[in-house]
Amino acid sequence: MHPILAQRRGSLIYETVWLSLGLTAAILLNRLAAFPLLQALLLTVPLALIYGFICLAAWYLCLAVPLRQSSFWRIVSVHGSGGIISSSLWVLLGHLWAVWLDHYLPGAARFTMGDAARFVAGVLLFMLSGAAHYLLIMMEESKEAETRALKAQVLARDAELRALRSQITPHFLFNALNSINALTSIDPAAARRMCLLLSDFFRGTLKMGAQERIPLAEELSLIDQFLAIEQVRFGDRLHVEREIEDGATRWMIPPLLLQPLVENAVTHGIADLVEGGVVKLTARTIEQHLAVVVENPRDPTATRKKSGAGMGLMNVQRRLDMAYGRDASLRVDAERERFRVELMLPGPPAAVAVAGPAPAAVEVSPEVQS
Repeated sequence: MHPILAQRRGSLIYETVWLSLGLTAAILLNRLAAFPLLQALLLTVPLALIYGFICLAAWYLCLAVPLRQSSFWRIVSVHGSGGIISSSLWVLLGHLWAVWLDHYLPGAARFTMGDAARFVAGVLLFMLSGAAHYLLIMMEESKEAETRALKAQVLARDAELRALRSQITPHFLFNALNSINALTSIDPAAARRMCLLLSDFFRGTLKMGAQERIPLAEELSLIDQFLAIEQVRFGDRLHVEREIEDGATRWMIPPLLLQPLVENAVTHGIADLVEGGVVKLTARTIEQHLAVVVENPRDPTATRKKSGAGMGLMNVQRRLDMAYGRDASLRVDAERERFRVELMLPGPPAAVAVAGPAPAAVEVSPEVQS
């Protein structure tokens, strides 16, 4: 369907333009050729609207002779031929209309004296219509190109997000398998228990992996499963404190966003300390932002950086950039005996139902985690 006729607003604008041309021609007939105003309106306005409909055919000529793929002379010849045919038909209709109208409004036949001038004007108007349709085609192509580019950008961003998310599982699995390998010789029962916990954990990650956003409460539940796995490995060396505001649990965040931070706190903090320590997880709302803080002690004498130590933080930073742009931030404070990571996530929480608020300032004991 013709793009102008396909939109009501476009049709009204197009008809208004041709109606204005008809009214202008009527005024000129009234002033310059002394036609009565009513007679001039009857002679020009209907013909202007009819020729406006005829000029819509220029669209199909534009499609048949694309602007970028055709020579200048081919374009001129095709649209010139179309203008001659269309204008001839228009002049013939105008001539017959004036002769018929002369029976009711004497003097209307004088209108036929300007057939030659109307023929030239008709050709020019058709060519002008062709130029307008070429402009319309270029605008549509530009809009389609912009839409395609936007879709490609979204697809590329989604692909990168999936790739970043997929890096989390192998990284944790590598560490967990090393722990199971170590436990098989010294505590086979603990190794079996860790395998079961690991199975439950990955079942949860598979469920979350297909979602764009999950409530913070679900992310905290997954973190509890992760800590239960690590508790088998570290025993009473690992303790966890949580300070979670009630409203924070409803906040929607990308899945598996906090797990790498907690994993880093355990693997690169607690694991280096003979006496272990406390991993502190805090979540609170600050105006229209969610602030999440993960803190852990660190060995001040440890100087050698473990393999993969920075991958988790880099992954989280890139996921934040992809999901929120500049609206989210990640801040790292690496003190001598303390490591602190703070996330600031924008947007109000979604109205989702959760099982209940996370407990505040709860220390997770070895018995609870195992």
